[in-house]
Amino acid sequence: MRKVAVFAVFFEILFLTHLGLALDRQPNADYHARRQALAGKTNGGAILLFAPPEAGGPNAIYGYHPDSDFFYLSGWIEPGAALLISPAVEANGKNPAQAYTEVLFLPAHNYVQERWTGPKLGPENPEAPRITGFDRVEVLDSMREELVRLLPQPRAIIYTDVPGAGEISNSQTSLEWLRRANAFPLTVSFQDVRPLLASLRTYKDVGEMDRIRKAVNASIPAHLAAMHALKPGMSEREISALMQYEWGRRDCERPAYAPIVGSGFNSTVLHYSDNSGLIQSGDVVVIDAAGEYSLYAADITRTLPATGKFTTRQREIYGIVLGAQRAAIAAFQSGKSHLRRDQPNSIHNVAFDYINTHGKDLHGGPLGKYFIHGLGHFVGLDVHDPGDYEAPLAPGMVFTIEPGIYIPEEKLGVRIEDMYYVDVSGKLVELTEALPHTAEEVERVMAGK
Repeated sequence: MRKVAVFAVFFEILFLTHLGLALDRQPNADYHARRQALAGKTNGGAILLFAPPEAGGPNAIYGYHPDSDFFYLSGWIEPGAALLISPAVEANGKNPAQAYTEVLFLPAHNYVQERWTGPKLGPENPEAPRITGFDRVEVLDSMREELVRLLPQPRAIIYTDVPGAGEISNSQTSLEWLRRANAFPLTVSFQDVRPLLASLRTYKDVGEMDRIRKAVNASIPAHLAAMHALKPGMSEREISALMQYEWGRRDCERPAYAPIVGSGFNSTVLHYSDNSGLIQSGDVVVIDAAGEYSLYAADITRTLPATGKFTTRQREIYGIVLGAQRAAIAAFQSGKSHLRRDQPNSIHNVAFDYINTHGKDLHGGPLGKYFIHGLGHFVGLDVHDPGDYEAPLAPGMVFTIEPGIYIPEEKLGVRIEDMYYVDVSGKLVELTEALPHTAEEVERVMAGK
């Protein structure tokens, strides 16, 4: 018995060391404030979310990755947990008044598994509330009793990640388990919490901005390294590997998305990620790659000439794409502009109109039909972060502006993607300003000047 106790204490010490080194977490108070803000949006409904299970088996190549919504609310990075948030409610009929309650449920220790996957914090640890920032930490097996005690009678609403058609959510299997366990001796209806969370995640707080900047500032040297190294005869994969090394040595834990290094015809394929081609003289190379710092993403694209010098045609198309980006930036108005096409004050429409009225294809047609994607998207814990796209761009939002032209017939694709933040004064701040933008700037960096 004494050996088991010593073993458990040893694992707890290892866990705390691991937690301190794993991620640059925000203070627990930040996550607590988000939980309270979400509780204020549910009209008295409870929130129940589950973290993904432990990644395991021979095919778990990339290991465990926390769910973004779960992490946003909890700051918790270990698998198999669940969180319950019950808003404060006034006395009503059979139900007495209830104070705001939040519980983090942790699985009981499995020390055999932890020998393989690493030490975990146990719910029995008296320091668990302080470490996690939750008012209460309980063992996962006690969830049924907590739900019965906290949910109002005879009907209750639970907000969770309800999967749509063809989707699978983290909570789906767990909720089925609770139903089979007769956890709900009352009528429960489930609502999708994701729209409410998306409205919160649209606006980044100071701590989030700090981590996004760190992801960007680690990714910028990776792009500069690619510019210095790129030359004909290299493989696309070699450039990708170089960039992952550069942001990895600056504390990014992984790529924020599958890196794209597309040369020649591959430059016209939007989500090309094989990175298996050889870079040929005369190619342009679209490099869409960035790192993830403490789960926060960067998203950056540059287009480079393989030889270090753009041809006349490549320079023309590059200039049009850059002009479209600058036109969108010039049209930006905080609290008025929208990202998506055909909305009021759409900066997408501004960029499209610029492309469609500058330059021609080989047949004399306008170039608008070669701009085949959106102008930008929100960035945060996910590279395509959830957000309220119906709301105008406003302080606290982080997004890309990334016009592009892709002409397969000419094996010529150009995309320029930068990240922007709207500050408290409504000013549009470019996070990727340190990278070259014009064709001349790109060529100078590639020449080592």
